[in-house]
Amino acid sequence: MTSPRDRFRALHISGIFVMPNPWDAGSARLLEHLGFPALATTSSGLAASLGRLDQQVTRDELVAHVAAVTSAVTVPVSVDAEWCFADSADGIAETVDLLAQAGAAGISIEDYDPAAQLVVTKQLATERVAAAARACRRHGVVLTARAENHLYGHAGLDDTIDRLRAYRDAGADVLYAPGLTSPADIGRLVESVAAPVNVLAVAGAPPVAELGTLGVRRVSTGGALAWAAYGALRDAARELLSSGTTTFRERALTGEELSAALRG
Repeated sequence: MTSPRDRFRALHISGIFVMPNPWDAGSARLLEHLGFPALATTSSGLAASLGRLDQQVTRDELVAHVAAVTSAVTVPVSVDAEWCFADSADGIAETVDLLAQAGAAGISIEDYDPAAQLVVTKQLATERVAAAARACRRHGVVLTARAENHLYGHAGLDDTIDRLRAYRDAGADVLYAPGLTSPADIGRLVESVAAPVNVLAVAGAPPVAELGTLGVRRVSTGGALAWAAYGALRDAARELLSSGTTTFRERALTGEELSAALRG
């Protein structure tokens, strides 16, 4: 059998696939059981599971989380590594090494600096992508480079495309501009970057089948599944608190379903 890293890379050759984002080992096992070919961590979902906001998880905590998820499933796991927890090339490489050792088949790097709270210059971001790409190549890990413009109020598509082309040339295997929803913008991006593109499944985005016709290679969910689960918890708890009833059990997994998923 080929390795998870080889299988993950092969998924990007043609067609489109959905890569949902679990937030713990149990949700990862359930998603694998349902038939998804690959999974990805979610920084916001992980943070919420620890009772924190996004971008408040430490590198050590992420590495431990990745080790737990990858040991729980057999499908490839890509890692939302945010800023890669480092300002230097050596620090980025160290983060990649640690995540690869924890079992990551893929890693993403963002061009948003959470400490400075800004999208960094294209030059700096490209240098950081190049450092991550060199480290990923040593492990055979697929590198996704993210242009965060559309999550932080920079709506112009030209700069996003320009950045993603630079990240591709710096060694990124997959390109990602989370927040895009317009089919015209997504199609233009795919055509312009000439590399596998990931799209985030957000409200208003086209369905998977349409994204496939636009040439998108991969669809991920970010924190959406975690928020859906927390929403179900909220609704169930409100019912229990306000009326004392438990109709929420009718929408829950049965013990048999959960057991089947966890047995693998």
